[in-house]
Amino acid sequence: MKIFDAHFHIIDYNFPIIESQGYMPPSFDTAAYNKETKDLPIQGGAIVSGSFQGFDQTYLQHSLKQLGPEFCGVTQLPYTVTDEEIEALHKSGIRALRFNIKRGGSEDLSKLDYFARRVHELVGWHSELYIDAKELPEIAATIEKLPAISIDHLGLSEEGLPHLLKLVDRGVRVKATGFGRGELDVKKALKEIYSINPDALMFGTDLPSTRANRPFEVADIALIQQLFDEQASDKILYWNAHSWYFGH
Repeated sequence: MKIFDAHFHIIDYNFPIIESQGYMPPSFDTAAYNKETKDLPIQGGAIVSGSFQGFDQTYLQHSLKQLGPEFCGVTQLPYTVTDEEIEALHKSGIRALRFNIKRGGSEDLSKLDYFARRVHELVGWHSELYIDAKELPEIAATIEKLPAISIDHLGLSEEGLPHLLKLVDRGVRVKATGFGRGELDVKKALKEIYSINPDALMFGTDLPSTRANRPFEVADIALIQQLFDEQASDKILYWNAHSWYFGH
């Protein structure tokens, strides 16, 4: 077994951290991440910018240098960013743009169509949405037409799952992360998403599980291995995400 950790945060107070909805996250630098995951077969992953990091790129570039070339970044940018700045970020290992609808700190959804197309055409990035899936119907018509989109944390809600499944059927990917974040039947969601598109699910630890009702547990990995055969587990734990981030 090997794991591509498709979703985790690095929180380094040597770089700018901003309060998000009255919340300041715990310190969790690359050394803490390596210590926390030392017993897991992690062979790469994606550092995801949180609401508390806003548009800061310095922490992300620093962290990528420390973790190495098997890791990439998911960043937040203002839509006024120049092509040259996007290309420079791509060279530093950043591979996706994040829209944090749930917590803020990113560009807003009105820019999704323009911005997601722009970064995909320019450097092949996909765009990631942190959104409660029950809100997806408002933007589904836009998402369906975009070239490459993923949704965080299984869409967070049971109410939103039918909307999420419709988009999975149209090629949208889903982070199999944050099992303790949402209000949904995780086993059911995993099985239904996989049955629609075996390439859709991408596992991540979601470390350090900021604001989660229940933080990541190693049992979350075991759950995937219990629900799926070895070939499917390998896709969910490693290959789907690796090809999503590095296959462009």
